[in-house]
Amino acid sequence: MTPARIVAALLGSTHAPELTGAMCSRCHHWTAAPVPVRYVERVSGPGVTLYACPSHAVAMIPGPMPGELERDA
Repeated sequence: MTPARIVAALLGSTHAPELTGAMCSRCHHWTAAPVPVRYVERVSGPGVTLYACPSHAVAMIPGPMPGELERDA
């Protein structure tokens, strides 16, 4: 069940707005303005993008994002 559906169920409405954003990888709080700070490759399946809230994004060292390590041939 998505967070929007939980809120809708609690409020008794079936048309709650969809929540957007991501969890900050540093403080673990939900942020409505996520900043991508790192991309983690996995052996099996797609990679994972880690996000941070704007206040913690400036303190984190950004890692390589998709396409940054590719060489032009």
